[in-house]
Amino acid sequence: MRVVLVFLDGVGIGSADPARNPFLSASLPTVRGALGGVPTLDSPRLEGPGGRSLPLDAGLGVEGRPQSGTGQTALLTGENAAERFGRHFGPWTPTGLRPLLAERNVLVRARDAGRRVAFANAYPERYLERVPSRRMAAPPLAAHAAGVLDRHQDHLARGEAVASEIVNDGWRKHLGFSTLPEVSPEAAGANLAGIVRAHDLTLYAHYRTDEAGHAGTREAAHAALERVDRFLGGLLQALPDDGLVVVASDHGNLEELDAGHTTNPVLGLLLGRRPPADDHLDSILDVTEHLLRWSGVDA
Repeated sequence: MRVVLVFLDGVGIGSADPARNPFLSASLPTVRGALGGVPTLDSPRLEGPGGRSLPLDAGLGVEGRPQSGTGQTALLTGENAAERFGRHFGPWTPTGLRPLLAERNVLVRARDAGRRVAFANAYPERYLERVPSRRMAAPPLAAHAAGVLDRHQDHLARGEAVASEIVNDGWRKHLGFSTLPEVSPEAAGANLAGIVRAHDLTLYAHYRTDEAGHAGTREAAHAALERVDRFLGGLLQALPDDGLVVVASDHGNLEELDAGHTTNPVLGLLLGRRPPADDHLDSILDVTEHLLRWSGVDA
């Protein structure tokens, strides 16, 4: 099985109140078509013709609202990073947790087991040269430890990488790469599928969902959700027959307008032609072991 983890920052499962939950009013044909609806706190587990939804606990028994730094580290290692650190922390990976992330992350473990791994996100070459000294999110730190933080503007130009915002607009307008091609969310999804086809385990990270949640407006939430839905549509359309898309997050936010980070379970999705069983996939701590098993690693 060829597995891709699509990490979405700040996406939980929200209430069944359309006045609060933008999932219920956004145009999401890919998710609705795959699941037969949109998961809510009243009905968090849906199963449809193209996959199933899962509520994943992100609180991990630690008081307070989950945060990105510890949540992402927990998701990518299967270790309770908030408990180790003593509290939920974000947005960056705490310095004290970097060794854990480097040694135990899912990409490193899959690589060490002989699997082909990839990190699909592109970063400017000048950025990649300063990774150890930067405040960074967990996904690029995990990729750096696995030796696969290696896609930059040239890969993006060839369709061999995906921008963190899915489309190339930010690279073109703000980073000085005006010659990069414009890509639609669907085309970016197809580009990710090409990377998935060549690897056993691929990681892609998207952060605009959390930014939209902090904006606190329905318009920002709809734009973020609809971009992701189109991206997933392009990915699923081009996914190999043995491909599996796993969607997971680090904490809730976007699902409740004006709420900031929430304590809601985060959104988990298993999408593909033959999604596997999700036995004991109840928390973000369970994701790593399932990814390894589905990638053919005896975790």
